[in-house]
Amino acid sequence: MEKINSEKITVPCIIEKKKKGEKIVCLTAYDYPTAKLLDESEIDIILVGDSVGNVILGYSSTIPVSMEEMLHHTKAVARGIKNSLLIADMPYPSFHIKIEDSVKNATRFIKAGAEGVKIEGGKKRVPVIKAMLDAEIPVMGHLGLTPQSIHKFGGYKVQGKEFDDAKILVEDALILEEAGVFSIVLESIPLELAEIITKKLKIPTIGIGAGPYCDGQILVFHDLVGLSPGYLPKFVRKYLNLQELISKAIRDYSEDVKNGKFPGDSESYHLKEEIKEKLMKINLWKHTKR
Repeated sequence: MEKINSEKITVPCIIEKKKKGEKIVCLTAYDYPTAKLLDESEIDIILVGDSVGNVILGYSSTIPVSMEEMLHHTKAVARGIKNSLLIADMPYPSFHIKIEDSVKNATRFIKAGAEGVKIEGGKKRVPVIKAMLDAEIPVMGHLGLTPQSIHKFGGYKVQGKEFDDAKILVEDALILEEAGVFSIVLESIPLELAEIITKKLKIPTIGIGAGPYCDGQILVFHDLVGLSPGYLPKFVRKYLNLQELISKAIRDYSEDVKNGKFPGDSESYHLKEEIKEKLMKINLWKHTKR
């Protein structure tokens, strides 16, 4: 399936969508074929999330994910994109270090094909955000449940449920907007709080576990298609059970191999009959005798 008459999505396009009241559709991707599928399906933003650690690499959290791993997957995803906006997650602690080094890390993502980076955190991230913007690197913010902070939070817990915590998130969102981020991911917060933040901001909010009032939504691709084993968060809607379909295909293949049903004649290559007859007449013992 190829896109027809599609235009390249850019950062200004995403901001304009909020002004027009158009919802923004986002998904994660970690490889070329998935990125190509999403791009051809007219997804607005494709995020190379550090969730690659949980989903692809088998880590228990996003914290072990390295710069080199993120760059590897960003390059693969970039090869599959023609129209979607490509954003890359900056892994822990690639932007917690000296500002100069943080900006250098961000530039590596741009050179790898990303068109912007996402960093987690509020007010404390302002200096590094401004430095990245000075280096012409668009920045997406991320507030609420920030997975790189799970040790501080004590696990994957809904954030902003109490007044003081909610107030800080509203303030952080306004501070990030003033700093120049082009959008903010709001993760695992009450829908009422997400609605308040969304109404106060001129830039788009992208929700994941933040209710329907955000300007856009993002999910992990593998969660959406049913490829993630085990527990899924409440906010995930599984549109397909691909894991079950793939498992059945593997079992069917295994049975066909064991029963001699695969490969069949149509899945095999053939010699011309005269060549086959000549080969059959050769005394192989004579030719291999020393």
